[in-house]
Amino acid sequence: MKKNSAIKSLILIVLLFLSSSVLFGADKITALIIDGQNNHDWKLTTPYLQGILENSGIFSVKVKTSPASGDDLSSFCPEFAAFDVVVLNYNGDPWPASTMAAFEKYVKNGGGVVVYHAADNSFPEWKEFNRMIGLGGWGDRTEKDGPYLRWEDGKPVKDSTPGKAGSHGKRHEFIVDNRIPDHPILRGTSPRWKHTLDELYDSLRGPAENITLLATAYSDPETGGTGKNEPILFTVDYGKGRIFHTVLGHDDVSCSGVGFMTTFARGTEWAATGKVTIPVPSDFPDDKVASSRNPLAEK
Repeated sequence: MKKNSAIKSLILIVLLFLSSSVLFGADKITALIIDGQNNHDWKLTTPYLQGILENSGIFSVKVKTSPASGDDLSSFCPEFAAFDVVVLNYNGDPWPASTMAAFEKYVKNGGGVVVYHAADNSFPEWKEFNRMIGLGGWGDRTEKDGPYLRWEDGKPVKDSTPGKAGSHGKRHEFIVDNRIPDHPILRGTSPRWKHTLDELYDSLRGPAENITLLATAYSDPETGGTGKNEPILFTVDYGKGRIFHTVLGHDDVSCSGVGFMTTFARGTEWAATGKVTIPVPSDFPDDKVASSRNPLAEK
């Protein structure tokens, strides 16, 4: 009888543990990916972004797809407040005024945002969005929208020279230099690491307020670049909100780079919580060889 009682007690403990795991272990970081319009192939890249986050084991991810370009967006209003972090894979038509106001409120009140690649081309006329993203490209942005930001002489330098915003040379592998290696997003990664074949954005400009410039890359004139150390990864403070901005990730090849996957996942966690618990993988690249994995094959 004592043996049976002990077994029953053990079973009860296991059941209680499992039930508590269901109740409390389900407290994953909630992330919303917004797509639906882009001059890049969002149908290709959104599954990669979702896979990267879900493979970390700490995110619950949903996707909200907008109506197509030129269609009616009047009813497009994601429930931003229901999520810890919003990942923008969107570059398209302006959102309704009510949606823009809701997004501003969400970020000011502490919502996290990840600006992914061409999302920084969006909404050139939306003043508060440009403050959130810090720097943007294309969309007829010029010196009227703010300075360029580069890394010179060991520090970020603003450059108000007149000119258009947004460019890139031919796609190529390039070295990313961590400028604040002790930041939670970068801590434990290689100080210099080779990124996979990608577009190296240059000449981004904007308000450039409350930016922490985490990493840069040299935009080589031989590949069509500026000859400057351009922003690659940075964060922006906006109200109580945290924004992580990555210019990396043009396509499936770029999104399979371990450097991109690691910084994207860790940056998203940081934007949502202010902390980073996702470990740096053993195959994180050094400055000699880029490394890649297919996140869709890991799901």
